[in-house]
Amino acid sequence: MKIGIIGTRGIPNHYGGFEQFAEYLSVGLVELGHEVSVYCPHNHPEKSEIWNGVHRIMVNDPEEKWGTVGQFIYDFNGIWDARKRNFDVILQLGYTSSSIWGPLMPSAKIFTNMDGLEWKRSKFSKPVQTFLKFAERMAIWYSDEWISDSIGIQEYLKKKYNKDSTYIAYGAWPFNTPDSSVLQKYQVQENHYFMLVARMEPENNVEVILDGYVKSGSSTPFLVVGNTENAFGTYLVEKYKHQKGIRFQGGIYNLNDLNQLRYHCKAYLHGHSVGGTNPSLLEAMASQATIMAHNNIFNQSILGDDAWYFKQDQDVAEIIKKTEDPSFDARKANVIQSNYSKIVEDFSWDKIIHQYEKLLTK
Repeated sequence: MKIGIIGTRGIPNHYGGFEQFAEYLSVGLVELGHEVSVYCPHNHPEKSEIWNGVHRIMVNDPEEKWGTVGQFIYDFNGIWDARKRNFDVILQLGYTSSSIWGPLMPSAKIFTNMDGLEWKRSKFSKPVQTFLKFAERMAIWYSDEWISDSIGIQEYLKKKYNKDSTYIAYGAWPFNTPDSSVLQKYQVQENHYFMLVARMEPENNVEVILDGYVKSGSSTPFLVVGNTENAFGTYLVEKYKHQKGIRFQGGIYNLNDLNQLRYHCKAYLHGHSVGGTNPSLLEAMASQATIMAHNNIFNQSILGDDAWYFKQDQDVAEIIKKTEDPSFDARKANVIQSNYSKIVEDFSWDKIIHQYEKLLTK
């Protein structure tokens, strides 16, 4: 097949989850014998036309000059270019700034990964949330097939639009090469720190988690990994500046460092409550971390009984206190092994790539 991938800020990944996904998927599909092109912004740091066998089509991205409007123009430029490429399939990752150009889509089959419930994110104003609902409907109207990366999203699309989407989760690479020497860089000791990895947004419940940690009275350090340069991140840094145990690390983009930190932590707290299968959750499972997760359908559909769940800060406080109980360690080993087995059997990138190939060739 000749496959075009739109809707990301390009490969190799220098931004986030969809970019990481596009990187792994495109290379994997090339290795299976397909011709794959990924649309990239003209100002991407990687300049090669072909990267690991994947064609990189550079189009103008005026986002730096025009802000959010630039995202829409970037997606328009990609879609307009795709009209002359004779793709068999277009894979659209997300719909926020691309689905309004639905009438301009090329004649290829359009597959759309519907992402999470973007209009639920509290960082967006009411007018933006209204627009995102409209963009979601446009993605439904102008796609031939829909992909849900969680059972919760699949059920939502069926109930809201009566559309049968294909469930294909995000993926992760199993991690089993621990090296505790990395911990020195972050000034922590093996099995003696908590951590989370998240964007600093209210719906990721970072504040709930940290309030719970403070309430627990724990003296075990807590590493907060994520860029704090937005307004909510600044607020959190200010709120907890007198809490010596809480350490804001900023973003960490070295995958080995992240894997080592997750592997060696006492527990990994996952507060994401909006969206589909969150990449950082699967990566924590793949890194053999002990997971405490926000209690919602997206996390439950992945973790099942293999996590400690919370809703409020008091729940977090009680769970953190339980980590000092011998019974916690007794259950911990079984939970870690069960989650790791899920990655190997259900969420490995090799399996996810083959599921996408099967769908795209249907």
